[in-house]
Amino acid sequence: MIKIPRCMSSQHPDNVSSPFFAENNVIGGDDEIQEAYYAFSHLGCEEQMWDCEGKEVDNFVVKKLLSKYEQFFQENKLGKDVFITLRVPNPEIEKAEAKILLETLEGIPRSFDAAQPFYNGDFAPIFEVILPMTTSQNELNRIYYYYRDFVVGKQNEELANERIKIADWIGKFKPDEINVIPLIEDMEHLLDSHNIVRNYLEGKRAEYQRVFLARSDPALNYGALTAVLTNKIALQNLHQLQEKISIDILPIIGVGSAPFRGNLTPENPENCLEGYPSAQTFTIQSAFKYDYSEKKITSAISKIQSGKRKAPTNIDEEKCGEIIGKSSKEYGKIIALLAPIINKLAKYIPPRRKRKLHIGLFGYSRHLDGISLPRAITFCSALYSIGLPPEIIGLSSLTEKDIDYICEIYGNFEGDLKDSMQYFNEDVLKILPNGVGKKIRANIVDYELNALHKKETGYIINCLKKEEMDMLPEHIVKAARIRNFLG
Repeated sequence: MIKIPRCMSSQHPDNVSSPFFAENNVIGGDDEIQEAYYAFSHLGCEEQMWDCEGKEVDNFVVKKLLSKYEQFFQENKLGKDVFITLRVPNPEIEKAEAKILLETLEGIPRSFDAAQPFYNGDFAPIFEVILPMTTSQNELNRIYYYYRDFVVGKQNEELANERIKIADWIGKFKPDEINVIPLIEDMEHLLDSHNIVRNYLEGKRAEYQRVFLARSDPALNYGALTAVLTNKIALQNLHQLQEKISIDILPIIGVGSAPFRGNLTPENPENCLEGYPSAQTFTIQSAFKYDYSEKKITSAISKIQSGKRKAPTNIDEEKCGEIIGKSSKEYGKIIALLAPIINKLAKYIPPRRKRKLHIGLFGYSRHLDGISLPRAITFCSALYSIGLPPEIIGLSSLTEKDIDYICEIYGNFEGDLKDSMQYFNEDVLKILPNGVGKKIRANIVDYELNALHKKETGYIINCLKKEEMDMLPEHIVKAARIRNFLG
């Protein structure tokens, strides 16, 4: 049986503090090699997602890890005990980076060759890739069959004018096949994730299938409540698929530290274990890794790893659909009005990773008229920085009956709101566009104020009022340190 990790360290740049091994505040290059080792050896994560999307890619990660940290990887085999999982560009959406996908797939056999003499064994250090923004089984099949038929398949071709196969010339290409993990990020396809997976598995002899359910982009696109309910529906449907086809469907949940992006921190691992009981793997993002003490971090990771996967929360899909429809519509209207102030602040959110900036899925959302916003972490940081927790946006559309049902199936609903509302600053209502302040006021629930955060966000609000932008980055970072996450 292949070991499926419970904790996947990721490269999401939601951290305020920089790790001790980074040369500066922006992590990149060989910092990320050391980060992977640190996540494995010190924090206890068993998997590192290696992002080949949106930045310059180091395709020699396996060779560098094995040569630099020889003793650790002799004792902890890469591909058996700990894992590197590649996140590749989606050529259907990221046209300019489409060929990076092919380069990345070509690098998988090279990683195998680097590991073979190191381990004196015949197993692959990398055998899974994650495809972001998946919308159909066809996208997954193209990667699966391209790797099998063209990356590996070419080894049986003979060179022109010579009777010598490529495999005889430069060696065999392994592994023979790879697993493709759909990362599903928009509501329509999250709700259809079970059909995408079922169709992809047709004709394949799979021991298991992993499915990555996004939490950040759905929150940005449709609101935090919609993101939670949509994930719960997807998890229920995937579990039902597992029962029908007798193949383990092992979901990954992409949760961050901000309540808006998942509310998984070293101080509350139970939050997501109880909220998503059927999830197999939880992402351990940068704020989790670098904005808390190492003792808290390792304790929380141990708790996640010892937690047993259970059946999903039983929910009424139709009732959830009605709530999603109301709250997401209201959320979209308000965010459309807030877009100018969010984009204005986004310029001053400090970067934490070396990567190309590109818009999130919000820009593709039809019902939001193509409004462009920054990626989820920057979006989230902008709103928290002015004392406006985005979790509360859209809740005014719900009835008491809706709230009662939400609390029934989303046990930590009130806890998540409490965690976010401590960062609310009522002074923000004075700088919002006409009518938005009134809508936000209607969403406000009881909360305990974080006075230090209010003070810092007060400075940011005053800077915006007076158009004094020079001090914004400093106060944005100070407020983020109080929260223990950038966005």
